[in-house]
Amino acid sequence: MRILIRYFFRGLRVVLTPIMLVSEKLSTPQAVKRTPDEQAGVDDACKDLALYQFRSCPFCIKVRKEMARLGLSIEKRDAQLDPEHKKALQEGGGRVKVPCLKIRHADGREEWMYESDTINAWLHQRFG
Repeated sequence: MRILIRYFFRGLRVVLTPIMLVSEKLSTPQAVKRTPDEQAGVDDACKDLALYQFRSCPFCIKVRKEMARLGLSIEKRDAQLDPEHKKALQEGGGRVKVPCLKIRHADGREEWMYESDTINAWLHQRFG
């Protein structure tokens, strides 16, 4: 019975993943308008950020949409397919859970922020 349930959910993921990715592409909002100088400042601030994510995770999609709406060019690191990113997430953040925003502060310390709502609120407060 356990094997049947496992294969059911794997099959469900195979069917739903392309639908979720197409839906993300079709429903991603337009970026906010900024002057070139303002956008350059935002791009510079984004160099200290990295989003650890899975491509088809609905919570990661939620964060990527907010990033697109705010016009942020944050590096995306796939912790599902890249073992180095998965290891960095485990060692730095303490657990392999996505989405996770890695924030490198000016003093050199790193902050690992989990939960899509928390990440979106921080992005909106910082760049909104």
